[in-house]
Amino acid sequence: MIVIGLDIGSVAAKGVLLNGDKQYKVVVPTGWSPREAGEKILEGLLEKAKCKYEQVEGIIVTGYGRVSFEKASRTVTEISCHARGVAYLYPDVRTIIDVGGQDSKVISIDEKGKVLDFSMNDKCAAGTGRFLQVTANALGIDVSEMDKNEIPSEKAAINSMCTVFAESEIIGLLAQNTSKGGIIAGLHQSVARRVTGMARRQGIKEKIAFTGGVALNKGVQRALEEELKTPVIVPEECQFTGALGAALLLSGYDLL
Repeated sequence: MIVIGLDIGSVAAKGVLLNGDKQYKVVVPTGWSPREAGEKILEGLLEKAKCKYEQVEGIIVTGYGRVSFEKASRTVTEISCHARGVAYLYPDVRTIIDVGGQDSKVISIDEKGKVLDFSMNDKCAAGTGRFLQVTANALGIDVSEMDKNEIPSEKAAINSMCTVFAESEIIGLLAQNTSKGGIIAGLHQSVARRVTGMARRQGIKEKIAFTGGVALNKGVQRALEEELKTPVIVPEECQFTGALGAALLLSGYDLL
């Protein structure tokens, strides 16, 4: 049975193809067209798995661009897909913190992977990948280089979580000769503080998994562990948990 899960996010589109016990993964930038990104993912997955579209039993699509992909057998919320994917990888996890390009989510699950509660920050860029992208531009570096350039021992206080005001604050700190590494560490701490606040309001249960594109940033992971005062589990391919969960919903794998 060949099934596909697609997670078309605002920044990146991810796909997982399951063929028995084999998994194939592809990620591409979403760009201006979620539909085209979904098509690229589908083509890439079929090429990797050396199979034809006619052999695919079904495609579940989740994420920001899920309504744009016409070949979807079903569309499912990101909450359900992330819960299923993480529970499959880490059955002991009870709290999922997922930070993507445009939103951040905290999901509580039980021992069977069922969603018990969730909260979502999707009205503001604070605590998301977009916040880091804009502030990285203000610093003149690529967002992918932030964790390598942070200096936690020189951490600067970033008081504003508003993306626009934080950008102005960074310009002011640079004018005061504050080190870029210290500013970056402060930005990581700001994101972690915002997300931890969401998690505490909902209620944190260990173990905790940290997923999404921002989880690739080791500096945010460090700051999140400091704020939570406990280690977090970062899946090796943390961007793919939503797509994996979507594929698992079709594969017949059931935690319940």
